[in-house]
Amino acid sequence: MSVQSTFGKKTGVATINEFDDASLMKVVKRSEELAKLAPENPENMPLFGKQKYNQPQSAFDSTTNITPDDRAQAAENSIKPSKANKLVSSGFLQDSTTFVAIMNSKGLFAYNQATNVDFTVTIRTEDGKGSGWVTRDYSDFKKLNTKEASQVAIEKSIGSSGAKELEPGKYTVILEPAASVQLLNNMFGSMNQRAADEGRSFLSKKQEDGKEGGPTNLLGEKLFDERVHIYSDPMNSEAPTAPFAGDGHSVGKTDWIKDGKIVNMPNSPYWASKTGVEYAPTAYTGSGLFGGPAQIIMAGGNDTLEDMIKDTRRGILVTRLWYIRALDPQTLLYTGLTRDGTFYIENGKIKYPIKNFRFNESPIVMLNNIEALGKPQRINGSMIPPMKIRDFTFSSLSDAV
Repeated sequence: MSVQSTFGKKTGVATINEFDDASLMKVVKRSEELAKLAPENPENMPLFGKQKYNQPQSAFDSTTNITPDDRAQAAENSIKPSKANKLVSSGFLQDSTTFVAIMNSKGLFAYNQATNVDFTVTIRTEDGKGSGWVTRDYSDFKKLNTKEASQVAIEKSIGSSGAKELEPGKYTVILEPAASVQLLNNMFGSMNQRAADEGRSFLSKKQEDGKEGGPTNLLGEKLFDERVHIYSDPMNSEAPTAPFAGDGHSVGKTDWIKDGKIVNMPNSPYWASKTGVEYAPTAYTGSGLFGGPAQIIMAGGNDTLEDMIKDTRRGILVTRLWYIRALDPQTLLYTGLTRDGTFYIENGKIKYPIKNFRFNESPIVMLNNIEALGKPQRINGSMIPPMKIRDFTFSSLSDAV
């Protein structure tokens, strides 16, 4: 538990993991002592009062009541078919039941309970030359089918053996959700209004020489294909979140990008007040080492992966991207590698597996080169569609599987 005490513009925070009365009194006293010692914070804002919250169904008994036998059976349903195909599997199954409560002296009280189950498995051929991978996460354990999920990784493991080299260059790619989710999360994490206003992000607007004033960010401007619609919604039935921010302020459905235009930018109460705009918080997803990325939902289309493959004359199917690192924060240029199943497509069919690539690409460019979108799928707490993208840049080959 964390306790924050404020005197004027001076604030102190203390934490504790003991909850008897004496310990609670001790942590409050400590937070007050720290507040009195702290320098004044010129950006300190008043506490929020009582809020009205939505009530998402983010906790499920099926997950709370998971038994050791349930976990063992879920693992067996992945391991057994792997062994039957003479493959080597390694993965994890993790479930959690958590709650967060926020209250203050102005009458605010926020509470949300959540459950989550994560499953990931890597399945490889015995010689290590073929690799498949799959991940699933749900709030409701009943939705997890590790046998069905593992079959995807098994087929990719067998199918990716004997990969051939393909020349680096620009290709049409079909990105499964795991191949784009981190790029999209990175982009959303760079949409902060203050960073843009201060000239530190891809949404900063340069002022003409010799001129002052005017907008300092790209709010309202079209940056992406008009099909791009990215929003967050605590009430989403597949990926619910807490209906409040880390400061207790209520959070509802919020459009961030719509019709390809920037329509909202996350900010803080201080920066919203300073710039005269509405406060746009994101839902609380944990803090510190245990915090997750903000939930994003990207609207999709009706195409399936099979449809996209059939409509591709020459392209590449990418299972996932990993080891992603920033190259240029102003253009959001990233580099990283494909992994665990990369395949060459020709005349509407998967022809053969190919060696992995290093890519150099920006999600800004990627979201301007959309050819098709599929139905959004939950991944890492977000909802991301498979997508077909033209002119995706692969810069070199990689020997990794």
